[in-house]
Amino acid sequence: MNDTRERLLDAAERLYAERGIDGVSLREIVQAAGARNATAVQYHFGDRGGVIRAIFARHLPDVDARRHALLDAYEAGGGAPDGGAPGGRDVRVLAAALVRPMAARLADPSGRAFLQIWADVLNRPDPLGPVPVPDDPSDSLCRWRDLVGPLLEEDAARLHRRFTAILYAAIELARRARSGPRTDDRLFTSYLIDVVAAILGAPVSPETRRLADERDAARR
Repeated sequence: MNDTRERLLDAAERLYAERGIDGVSLREIVQAAGARNATAVQYHFGDRGGVIRAIFARHLPDVDARRHALLDAYEAGGGAPDGGAPGGRDVRVLAAALVRPMAARLADPSGRAFLQIWADVLNRPDPLGPVPVPDDPSDSLCRWRDLVGPLLEEDAARLHRRFTAILYAAIELARRARSGPRTDDRLFTSYLIDVVAAILGAPVSPETRRLADERDAARR
């Protein structure tokens, strides 16, 4: 029974990574897994959302553990050594806490498939797709958002700069994952951290601030 479940997950990971979540039917997953029962996916996972949640359950515990360890080290460092100014070295430390736990998944085929699926889920018309990011303080991504918040300009925060950073990192990691293991993944990861830190610390222009004010006034 567990063997069938794992074969279904293996097949779903591969197909979703190759063709996207919307490009694969449950029947195709069953066929690719060599399962005899046509309703095997429904039996084990319920629906497509259940399949994706199970894929995430394979990978996110390790990602969470790595990120919590980095955030523990950040908090143990005594706060903001440069005064907490946007663009300071605290921002890069927190950018690394976002990127490195996910970049560690580049080392194996299953992890590379997960990175592509994760980006697909985030980068949808409904950005969180069928598997919401947990709104839970014990979740490492929520903890990361809480720690980054005080380092952002107020206008950057209201324009969802943290989600922009998360989405950019996810898309770049997925793009890297599609090209297979590379000898310069450490360089890629370090540079991605640089860019994510720049996204978080970039000032909001007067034009963007004015347009955001106009948008918010129209919503009242």
